[in-house]
Amino acid sequence: MVGSIDTLHRSLNSNGSFYNFNGLEEKLDELRHLLCKSDGDPLRIVSVGAGAWGSVFAALLQDSYGQFRDKVQIRIWRRPARAVDRATAEHLFEVINSREDVLRRLIRRCAYLKYVEARLGDRTLFADEILKDGFCLNMIDTPLCPLKVVTNLQEAVWDADIVVNGLPSTETRDVFQEISNYWKERITVPIIISLSKGIEAALQPLPHIITPTQMINRATGVPIENILYLGGPNIASEIYNKEYANARICGAEQWRKPLAKFLRQPHFIVWDNSDLVTHEVMGGLKNVYAIGAEPEKLAGPLLADTYVTLLKGRNAWYGQMLAKGELSRDMGDSISGKGMIQGVSAVGAFYELLSQSSLSVLHPDGNKPVAPVELCPLLKTLYKILITREKTAEAILQALRDETLNDPRERIEIAQTHAFYKPSLLGQP
Repeated sequence: MVGSIDTLHRSLNSNGSFYNFNGLEEKLDELRHLLCKSDGDPLRIVSVGAGAWGSVFAALLQDSYGQFRDKVQIRIWRRPARAVDRATAEHLFEVINSREDVLRRLIRRCAYLKYVEARLGDRTLFADEILKDGFCLNMIDTPLCPLKVVTNLQEAVWDADIVVNGLPSTETRDVFQEISNYWKERITVPIIISLSKGIEAALQPLPHIITPTQMINRATGVPIENILYLGGPNIASEIYNKEYANARICGAEQWRKPLAKFLRQPHFIVWDNSDLVTHEVMGGLKNVYAIGAEPEKLAGPLLADTYVTLLKGRNAWYGQMLAKGELSRDMGDSISGKGMIQGVSAVGAFYELLSQSSLSVLHPDGNKPVAPVELCPLLKTLYKILITREKTAEAILQALRDETLNDPRERIEIAQTHAFYKPSLLGQP
């Protein structure tokens, strides 16, 4: 009877109207049909990587479609043996006891005692263990639904129909190269949805950007038509708490339109767009701005994601903590409770790329050719703070306030000229 009541509650929207469960099943059936799934063969979806966004993405799917167990199987992979430190275990215990629904759920599942023992220091919890109960290590304050967690990568992906890349861009290539070893005998080609926001720079044969979808394509041989990017102006915890958010899924029309429909929820609007590379590059660039800029300083395309990240994202938090002296650069770019700060690697990649003399543009002052990075004072300063460590965090204020700098409008006008447009930067002919 309790299960029936829970199901009834989940079927009600905040305004009291019934959510159309038949509509969910119809969307699931449509996607199964497109993927040629037969009766009795569940659609297998796996999220690779258990950071905040990867975990929330899997939880959203589980909440929506997990009830159709004979038609879909949703799992998440994360590495095993990551211990939860004592301070985090104590905070997690406070979160559990502040949420009656979570507390009752753990008691029903006979899982509460281990959190008491961890709070007392009598037991060590592990990240994969608590994720099964709905706790993401990078987002302890937002309990999720229980998830099916797999720690063996081969088991997770070998027969997956849809793979969600929830890894940082810095880990995407290596993990998908390993995955490619498990797909050598595959007959069907999987669909891959990348959530990763970051880039790499390659200098040969010409300077160009490498995005996570391109990394996956090269590592696995999966056609780029089967690899999509999903991103937008949103914060993972807010999406799970059903605050309004939107995103775009970008890629080939064959898959982006049905996937947009499948992923769309009343509070999470998913649009579709064909421009895969631009959205990925901007997803990486906004993390650079987030570490060192202010919302009022923004100018350029696709700014909603950047603005939200500056206000609430982990990269903005990282920049603020550096400025306050509460974090040290020696702590690296993987921070306990936050995960990977992808803006750090993005700073290095964009600086390296835009330092190439072969990409020279005319400086508005003096009309002489310079590498594009010379027109990016914020990027130059962040590089010297985060990568070479030549400067302290205070230097970013000078970069933001220096009255001798050229008007940012001039840099935007240069970027918008056809002379500066170089398709090769995006790996295009």
